[in-house]
Amino acid sequence: MKALIIGASSGLGEQFAKELSYQGYDLILVARRKTRLAKLKKELETNVTVIPMDISSTYNCMDLYNQVKDEEIEILINCAGFGVFNEFIESSLDKELDMIDTNIKGVHILTKLFLQEFTKRNRGYILNVASLAAFFPGPLMASYYASKAYVLRLTEAIYEELKQVKSNVSVSVLCPGPVDTEFSKVAKVNFKLPSLSSEEVVKYATKQMFKRKLIIIPGFKLKLCYYLRFLLPEKIKAKIVYNIQNETN
Repeated sequence: MKALIIGASSGLGEQFAKELSYQGYDLILVARRKTRLAKLKKELETNVTVIPMDISSTYNCMDLYNQVKDEEIEILINCAGFGVFNEFIESSLDKELDMIDTNIKGVHILTKLFLQEFTKRNRGYILNVASLAAFFPGPLMASYYASKAYVLRLTEAIYEELKQVKSNVSVSVLCPGPVDTEFSKVAKVNFKLPSLSSEEVVKYATKQMFKRKLIIIPGFKLKLCYYLRFLLPEKIKAKIVYNIQNETN
């Protein structure tokens, strides 16, 4: 049994590595930070291969696939991603484009390539990490919210396509809220909302992934937000998000 985890050097990706190693999976871990990957490898008990790589590059995504396509991978977890906080007219275009390449393009390419491979074998699991932000407009983090909406909608569409042909391949999308990771530091945003630990999010997400659940939302309060959103017009949701993010920074 083997799993490929993208964005494994910290946060949810690191925790997925620990959880799946505990469950007996051999791992291929991919992230930009070589030192972090090497340190994580020493902590895990199963066979671990580390590949330092920036998946915001199309070339790197193709190269990664070619490196591991014969490894009989059963699980792909697309966990790499980051956010940018500021008003849209003020935020760095370079950072936003790098974020879009990582959050969208990298996820898109790897999902397609491994889905094609999994479909040939008629088995496998793909878990794409989005966010509760995917369900809302995101003033002050407009590009990040939009990027996660892309991941959500892409995964939902693929799920239905697989269902129509009765495929045994499973795709899921994880949509957490604030988690105790490095995300806030990188995005330069301060969420003063209740956060979950990466460990509890990953344990719940892994269990739901193996149950083939499409949308995975950890925590009762986040599930409540998910359902309450249907009661509010888009303009009101945008205003609420703006006020929450503006007041906490």
